[in-house]
Amino acid sequence: MAEERDVFLRARGRTLRAFRQDDECQWKAPFYFIQGADPQFGLMKAWAIGDCDNGGDEWEEEIKLTEQAVQAINQLNPKPKFFVLCGDLIHGMPGIKAVFSGHYHRNAGGSYKDLEMVVSSAIGCQLGEDTHGLRVVFVTADKIVHRYCSLNDLSSQGIEKELMDLIKQN
Repeated sequence: MAEERDVFLRARGRTLRAFRQDDECQWKAPFYFIQGADPQFGLMKAWAIGDCDNGGDEWEEEIKLTEQAVQAINQLNPKPKFFVLCGDLIHGMPGIKAVFSGHYHRNAGGSYKDLEMVVSSAIGCQLGEDTHGLRVVFVTADKIVHRYCSLNDLSSQGIEKELMDLIKQN
């Protein structure tokens, strides 16, 4: 059990210990990994009803299949060296009001119909004018409120009282 939990604790000092350079720079032995693709939550219903633009509001079947995939991988012996998931993760977004992402290394965003797209800048290397930081997201029954906070401000001042009051109300 401790070994299983350890896999989540291996990234330290900008290094993933599961693949240390000293251990991996020379060929040692054959291995295998698992590659999965396109769980694409919402596509199965949309495809079945022939409405790929509006029909992605149910995810149950894709969730069951994704759980089945994880269970199948967890039962393998020997374990794969790693698992990588590629492709589309989501097709339809039932009740989703905002999508949060990163990778752009600067704050950005926009909206389409009633969906807000929020791109958060990086903890690490900045490619724009933003400071190193994190996005704090509060979700209530009525709204989603988010702020990008610099690491320095978050460390020294914490989260704004106005935002904390949102979760105290419920």
